[in-house]
Amino acid sequence: MTAAGQKRLVLVGASGMVGGYALRYALDNPGVAGVTAIVRRPLGVSHSKMKEVLHRDFADCSALAGALSGQDAAVFCLGTYTGAVSDAQLRITTVDYTVEFARVLRAGSPGAAFSFLSGNGADQTGRSRMSFARYKGEAEKALLAMGFPHVYLFRPAYIYPVEPREEPTFTYRLLRTVYPAFRLLFPNQVIRADDLARVMVNAAVGGAPARPGPAFENRDIRAMVAALDAVRGISG
Repeated sequence: MTAAGQKRLVLVGASGMVGGYALRYALDNPGVAGVTAIVRRPLGVSHSKMKEVLHRDFADCSALAGALSGQDAAVFCLGTYTGAVSDAQLRITTVDYTVEFARVLRAGSPGAAFSFLSGNGADQTGRSRMSFARYKGEAEKALLAMGFPHVYLFRPAYIYPVEPREEPTFTYRLLRTVYPAFRLLFPNQVIRADDLARVMVNAAVGGAPARPGPAFENRDIRAMVAALDAVRGISG
């Protein structure tokens, strides 16, 4: 039984850059009663609020029906990088896996709020020349049509990893190198991975600022981070 106002959260992608921070933030969040982490391999994390569920084939999430029943919120951070896999696999990971997970979640938790890690330039019309943008837009459109009461689409630009890691592509290696200058010159084109994770979890469990639509661009995400920091009394 959860305390009054606390939410049960399911998280996908906890082994990834943003998902890892989302897990930490959710476990520390007093508004979260428990976290069900759906993972392909063990995280090696033990916490009284966390339940780990191993699931390797996101093409079929039927086996997750029990784990996804009775959830109040979901944060979906599963994804891959353009250039790291074939175009066909990029679409499967970005669209098919998202839609299949959401299908099973919707059946067992029709009232859940859904925070989705989309991307800058996501195009729901399908006309973009960039595969990543088309596929993220396709996933967004499918989520919005599923009937969840609240869907939050986060469209970050460059996500700064914060902690050292092996960058997946040359572009990401370059961006990490020039990040200090890039952040100063183009502040609305960057977001820290930990800050992005915070607002995704916060929106899923507590709601998000009213907007004309469900999509939050990089500028909006930064504003949400600033609002959270202001509440906590953190400047800058």
